[in-house]
Amino acid sequence: MNTVFEVNGAVAHATPFAAGPWDPSMQHGGAPASLVAWVVEGIPTAVPMQVARLTLDLLRPVPIGPLEIKSEVVREGRKIQLCAVSLLSGGKEVVRASALKIRSGDYTELKDVAGAAVTFPSASESPPIDETIRSSSGFISGLDIRNAKGGFDLLGAGGPAACWFRSVRPIVAGESNSPLMRAAMTADFSNGVSSVLGRDWTFLNGDLSISLMRMPVGEWVLLDAETWVDETGIGMAAGRLADEQGYFGRCVQSLVIEKR
Repeated sequence: MNTVFEVNGAVAHATPFAAGPWDPSMQHGGAPASLVAWVVEGIPTAVPMQVARLTLDLLRPVPIGPLEIKSEVVREGRKIQLCAVSLLSGGKEVVRASALKIRSGDYTELKDVAGAAVTFPSASESPPIDETIRSSSGFISGLDIRNAKGGFDLLGAGGPAACWFRSVRPIVAGESNSPLMRAAMTADFSNGVSSVLGRDWTFLNGDLSISLMRMPVGEWVLLDAETWVDETGIGMAAGRLADEQGYFGRCVQSLVIEKR
C-alpha cells in the first residue's frame, strides 16, 4: 500500500515509505512526528481546542515495523488540555511526546493584529530539489520539496535555507494528512534544510518542538531554518513555519553532532 503507516487499533505498522536516508531499516523523524500529530488530534476535548505546542523526544532510533501507541490526557481543563503520547517498539519506548491544546475562541477583532508576510518566492516560483535527493529514502520520496532559498542537500552544507514542502503520500492509510501532520512532518527537516556542516559530519536531532499560532492553510508549508553549532558537539536547528498567507509557527531541534 502506498502509505507510510497502516494503523490497526493501538499498533501502527510502518511501511518502507517511513524510511530515512541513513538506514533503510530506520524511520525518518518526520514519519513518527506526523504519526504523533495524528494521534494527538484524535484525543477528544471537552470544548473546541487547537494544538499550540507539540514536543517529541526521540529516545531511540525508530525502526521500520510495528509501533505500539499509548496515549493519555495528563491535564483536562476548560482552557487547556495536556496530552502524552508514547511509541514503543518491542516493548521499548522509542518516542515520547507531549501536546498542549488551547481552547479556540472567536475574537475577530484580533485579526491581523500581528503577523509577518512571507517574502520568499512562492512554491510555484521555487525550483524542485534534485531528484536524486527526493529518491534517497522512502519518506522523502513522498514529498514535493521546492528550494525557496539556498539548496536542500542531505549531506552538504547549504544552510541557512528555506524550502516549501507538500506531502503527496498518505501518512496513515485511509486518512487525509491534516494541517498539523503536515506542519510536524515539515518541522523535522530543520536540521537537513539548514545544515552548515559538510559530508564528514552527522547532525541527528534528539528532539523536536513545534509552537503554533494557527494551523497552516493549503497544501504547502514553508520551512525557513538555520543551524547553530558549538565545539562541544551540541547544536541547534531552528525554523520558522509559514504558508502562503504568512508565518504561523516556529520549531526547534537539539542536535547531536559527530564526525562520521
